[in-house]
Amino acid sequence: MNLYIRYFDKETLVYSVDEAIDFLCSIPEVGMNPQIEADVREYAESDVLYPKRYKVRPRVYFIIIKTEAASMLDFKQKKALRPVGPQQERRDIAQPVVNKLNEERQGWYEGSLDFKRVVMVPSTGKHEYRDTHFVARCKALSGIDCYNRIVEHLRDRVDSRSQFPSAKGKNFRFKYLGMWK
Repeated sequence: MNLYIRYFDKETLVYSVDEAIDFLCSIPEVGMNPQIEADVREYAESDVLYPKRYKVRPRVYFIIIKTEAASMLDFKQKKALRPVGPQQERRDIAQPVVNKLNEERQGWYEGSLDFKRVVMVPSTGKHEYRDTHFVARCKALSGIDCYNRIVEHLRDRVDSRSQFPSAKGKNFRFKYLGMWK
């Protein structure tokens, strides 16, 4: 695997870790030291495929990217893209949350909601937020309808300062249970 290294307008594609170290040593601002050298070698030998940034000084970095490109031109034209792995395929196939929420499917839904509920502390008489988990089964037309029904139900029963999460976030989950009769 080759390494693409860039520091501002200085860039190169190298074929070994030693070449990468030599390139970085040629840039005085980087300030190569044994710690950075060891870290670059460790990154090059690891199975990690995402790019790595190294801090030179506040808000100034150099970047290293692993690539299978044979030349700088191939790298720039993105000819050495890695094949899509099984996890990436699953992620691409999965529908976005918004599409699942809006998918119309009449029937029973079970929705769970984690929200911040305002409660009074009896010993102090003050109010505080408490994380609350609420689960309900309801008849609904879609996932978003299920969310709206649950929030509507709770708004009438909890302090008005309570905070409800977005339907698109990780604090609301739902599942379709089946058609109503």
